[in-house]
Amino acid sequence: MRVLMIHASEFSFRVTEETSVAAAAGDVAEEEKSGSSGDSLVCFLSVEKRDEDAPDRAAAAATAKILSHYHRVKAETLWLYPYAHLSSDLASPRMAQDVLDRMAKACAGAEGVRRLARAPFGYYKAFDLRAKGHPLSELAFTVTGEEAAGDVGADGEEESRALEAEKKLGSSFYVLTPDGEEIPHDEFDFTAHPELARFHSYETAGSRISTEEPPHVRLMRQHELVDYEPGSDAGNFRWYPKGLLVKSLMEDRANQIMNGYGAMRVETPIMYDYLHPNLAKYLDRFPARQYVLRSEKKDYFLRFAACFGQYLIKRDMQISYRQLPLRLYELTHYSFRREQSGELAGLRRLRTFTMPDMHTLCRDIAQAREEFARQFDLSRGWMTDMGLPFATGVRVVRSFYEENRDFVFDLARKAGSPILLEVWEERFFYFVMKFEFNFVDNHDKAAAMSTVQIDVENCAQFGIEYTDERGERRTPLILHASIPGAIDRNLYALLEHQAAQMKEGKKGRFPFWLSPTQIRFVPVSDHHVPFCDELAEGWPYRADVDDRDMSMGKKIKLAEQEWVPYIAIIGDRERDGGDLHVRVRGEEEFVGTRSSLIARMDERVADRPFRPLNTPRRLSLRPIFVG
Repeated sequence: MRVLMIHASEFSFRVTEETSVAAAAGDVAEEEKSGSSGDSLVCFLSVEKRDEDAPDRAAAAATAKILSHYHRVKAETLWLYPYAHLSSDLASPRMAQDVLDRMAKACAGAEGVRRLARAPFGYYKAFDLRAKGHPLSELAFTVTGEEAAGDVGADGEEESRALEAEKKLGSSFYVLTPDGEEIPHDEFDFTAHPELARFHSYETAGSRISTEEPPHVRLMRQHELVDYEPGSDAGNFRWYPKGLLVKSLMEDRANQIMNGYGAMRVETPIMYDYLHPNLAKYLDRFPARQYVLRSEKKDYFLRFAACFGQYLIKRDMQISYRQLPLRLYELTHYSFRREQSGELAGLRRLRTFTMPDMHTLCRDIAQAREEFARQFDLSRGWMTDMGLPFATGVRVVRSFYEENRDFVFDLARKAGSPILLEVWEERFFYFVMKFEFNFVDNHDKAAAMSTVQIDVENCAQFGIEYTDERGERRTPLILHASIPGAIDRNLYALLEHQAAQMKEGKKGRFPFWLSPTQIRFVPVSDHHVPFCDELAEGWPYRADVDDRDMSMGKKIKLAEQEWVPYIAIIGDRERDGGDLHVRVRGEEEFVGTRSSLIARMDERVADRPFRPLNTPRRLSLRPIFVG
């Protein structure tokens, strides 16, 4: 079956004449030959030949998707509109009518359907509609009778039982304070904690859908960092030279942190056998949708994390209790999650992303708690590196919470501010507890950044063991950690935060260690360009030279628009050995020697990584990537 859904502010139709297959629909009353409505989800439907093998499943699969989208866009009227023009291989008229009747019956009995309307089958019809034009207003999909309604998500992607369970899982929210209080979330005064308040509102609202473009999309294109790729799947991006530099620096920093923490770096495949005996069960326990591809009559899925490869490595290792905790990590440049199209919004949610993924084997809960707390601190350090505000969330299964209350409260004390606690009544996922540092953007959408989970299931599932003091085989626990979270999402958060800062009248800026250009030399005249080149070439930080044929004022304005942190004007005085006069973004002008300016930059970078420019030093040699 093929379906085209349009969210319309106005819709109307009228029958013009009968077709040769109208008899399949039986008699149609005169009042059913026309209709109109305001806010509507109009579903154009073509029942196909292949639906005849399993009409009940085809009807159920299509109905599930239609109802999901109807609730997502919050339309008033739901229209089922027979429309043969979506397919060239139509089912028989009687079968088509039967499938449409099944769908109408299912929709009529569905919870939350405010008004159901149908257009008659077997007639030529004229219609008028006014599409709303938001990102979710037009959506098409195809289903077949071979698809069970509960197994397919809103875009036709594979959906795990974990995703279905996540929608139904019962939970309660609380706020934990550093003083050791547990307060029901609806009784807590969030006034002094605006970030936590916004995160709480997002979590309890239950909607992940984005209906308007977030501010960071404009900024990522304006700064020529990253952009949509029309030649690929939605949620995949092209990275321009400056954006790739920023991304690579964040990756370098993640590697520094992981190496300093004693994690061993590995690399694993990006695709795995869908029917691998260990992996098949894990897929159903992980709340993510997969890309599936077929090769030599076998199905493979593209990894959505580095878990599988590291599990299989650890299964084959010889591990002693003396080596625990044992940490492996991979910086996955390509992880894939088939996010729903309505959830895609710039860099906040992607279908292909980069993520440092660490897995730590622990001998028991005591060691897991110790590692969890250390990784909590590492994650806080990352958020400080990025200069991001965040809210802390902890999610835990009630039975684990009751046995480890002191540990959970210690996290609130460690955070030094209240945290939002979600307590699940039962465990469906493979983990019993996790924390997240969440950034909330300008549209009040939250995105998990750093996160760590305590996994009590997968070591046994994958046969991962260690040898204890007595030489006996034991099953460890495992911590899943991404200290920075997805690298791409960090750039989203950085730009969103700066958009909020600019809205308050402050100047947008990159953290100095991530600035694509750290200092720009602006010559007063063409005669000063060679000296600027000399300065830039010997400068220990990313330095470029604006040698373009334009006024000094315009060069400074453009440097400001690029958020260049240091702008040095170079004339005769500077060339002849005088002090440098440097505009410092958001601060007072610097006047001093070359060495004192470099010392100031050294303090700002500290131990963070450095990479050279990824663009020509002279601006006149740089192409324009975003016109």
